[in-house]
Amino acid sequence: MPSGSPARGLVFGFLGVLMFSFTLPMTRIAVVELTPLFIANGRAVVAGVLALVVLAITRQRLPRGGQWLRLAVVAAGVIFGFPLFTSFALQTVPSSHGAVVIGLLPAATAVAAVIRGKERPSLAFWLASGAGVLSVIVFVAIAGGGLDGLRPGDLLLLGAVVTAAIGYAEGALLSREIGPWQTICWALVLALPVTVVITAVAVAPGWPVAGVQAWLAFAYMALFSMFLGFFAWYRGLAIGPIARVSQIQLVQPVLTIVWSALLLGEALDWTVWLGAVVVILCAGIAVRARVRAGSRAAAA
Repeated sequence: MPSGSPARGLVFGFLGVLMFSFTLPMTRIAVVELTPLFIANGRAVVAGVLALVVLAITRQRLPRGGQWLRLAVVAAGVIFGFPLFTSFALQTVPSSHGAVVIGLLPAATAVAAVIRGKERPSLAFWLASGAGVLSVIVFVAIAGGGLDGLRPGDLLLLGAVVTAAIGYAEGALLSREIGPWQTICWALVLALPVTVVITAVAVAPGWPVAGVQAWLAFAYMALFSMFLGFFAWYRGLAIGPIARVSQIQLVQPVLTIVWSALLLGEALDWTVWLGAVVVILCAGIAVRARVRAGSRAAAA
């Protein structure tokens, strides 16, 4: 397990979250001119090539046995699931709206860590997690004009939350064995054959034509959202404890909303701010309510 003080884990966690907080606005910029399929997989191809170069230069030892399967779980969550779901969702919903729904991610990550790490949560944990889910449902209902106004984009965002939470939790445990940056690099390399094929299909009709802004947004997502951000994030989670470091995610929706306003000029009405506050509060209570850790065998 990587050594380091809890404060150092929080610093690395915040650096990761800071880089991740730009992802939704950048995706919103890119999907105006680039297809979601190309954005989600093309950025993983760029990051995968970078990961392959880094692993080769540093001569990292190959993962062993079951670690490959666990890397596949990480890849399914953070390389395929989250980018694909958010890219399609942000074709129809503002990034500030998406940020509030993604605000469930800290609680979802804690739930995944509880299940995967065999920890024993308190009743308060489950109540707060349930309240967080309910608050998101209420938010999207108000923003959409009622439950009948629930948009497909909201369901896609919830899918992004679930897949990312699983990838974060498994990646955190695996980082303690093979290293934080090694975990995301090997996951990217493992996914590379699939992401290359899907990207090739996406560009088969013709190479995407887009403006400078769209390509800069794409470059940011490839270098920071898919690559360097995970260096810091998994490092923080590996130092841990996971529950404490995951609380740093609570600032991500607020940061994303601010970037959406500054970069995209999105109007921020009271439903967005109220939704952000409620979700953050519920998620904060949930990740603080874990009381007893189980066996560390799950991380072995």
